[in-house]
Amino acid sequence: MPDPALDTLIARVRAARAAKTALNICGGGTKVFYGEAPHGEPLDVRPLAGISSYEPTELVVTARAGTPLAELEAALAEQGQCLPFEPPRFGPAGTSAETVPRGGTVGGMVAAGLAGPARAAVGGVRDYVLGATLLNGRAEVLSFGGQVMKNVAGYDVSRLLAGSMGTLGVICEVSLKVLPTPVATTTLRFELDEAAALKQLNTWGGQPLPVNASAWWEGTLVLRLSGAAAAVQSAVKKLGGEVVDPVLAAAFWTGLRDHTDEFFDGAAKAVAGGATLWRLSVAQTSPPMGLSGEMMIEWGGAQRWVVTTAPAATLREAAARAGGHATAFRGAKAAGAMAPLSAPLARIHREMKTAFDPDRIFNPGRLYPGL
Repeated sequence: MPDPALDTLIARVRAARAAKTALNICGGGTKVFYGEAPHGEPLDVRPLAGISSYEPTELVVTARAGTPLAELEAALAEQGQCLPFEPPRFGPAGTSAETVPRGGTVGGMVAAGLAGPARAAVGGVRDYVLGATLLNGRAEVLSFGGQVMKNVAGYDVSRLLAGSMGTLGVICEVSLKVLPTPVATTTLRFELDEAAALKQLNTWGGQPLPVNASAWWEGTLVLRLSGAAAAVQSAVKKLGGEVVDPVLAAAFWTGLRDHTDEFFDGAAKAVAGGATLWRLSVAQTSPPMGLSGEMMIEWGGAQRWVVTTAPAATLREAAARAGGHATAFRGAKAAGAMAPLSAPLARIHREMKTAFDPDRIFNPGRLYPGL
């Protein structure tokens, strides 16, 4: 069948390749701040929209890249299902969780590869990508993977696209594994300092508990339990703590997911004043890092947000000592947004870029300068 939206994109890529013109792949524009600054003529994928197929009994949905994330999540909710990795839906600083614009798209969700509070328990975006269709730099439409988890034919390129920031090509369509919405959810609150909270999180992490998400900030640890009702009730009795009102808890986790809660609102104001919001991915067992600025901890200790004016080298050296890396998420990025690559990894990135986009027309420098 004719596909005018896809044909238009193909024509744009052919013209850009011939003219050696850079293209900035864009959708809802909700993640313009992430990574390096965009360059090139806008290539809008929003006309490439719609849910292509959805099989609730098979827990698989296929959607085109320009499909609004809100539309996909609404369709899943009608069947009691969800995207368990909770992709963030960014909005302007200062907005409440209830007023966040739902302008993000499915393609942007995969290209950014960002996940929310449940990431440590359920996995990230790439863990749920089953297949994808890609428009490469030669204006060829390529398909990878499929609609089942056991598809192992060829290279797993579809998952490689998660977090690629559009540098390999235009994501046209993706097939995703989805899961049922948890039957029961309870949020507990504990008064603990940072060291005690990290120790407790690691203790709980080694036990068969239905811990779905955690967050520590300013002496308070919040824990979300999700799963079968009996398992959640048993864990509540075992762990103790203060049970948070379900309405307040839902608002808190939504705000954390969408970066509209008190911590991120304060971070946005600090960034406007010259600070940088850093995202540190480290070993869960890492002790307190002793960094200047304000910190919030997620993912059982594996993700640590820091708002600071400290030099980039300080953050990256601290993250490396803790077995991880640091990303300049918002604010000044003079030393680069992403953690520098080792020489072997940089070579692999360059070779992948050449294989998919030989003329380097897609999102130049968006992931790493010069790529």
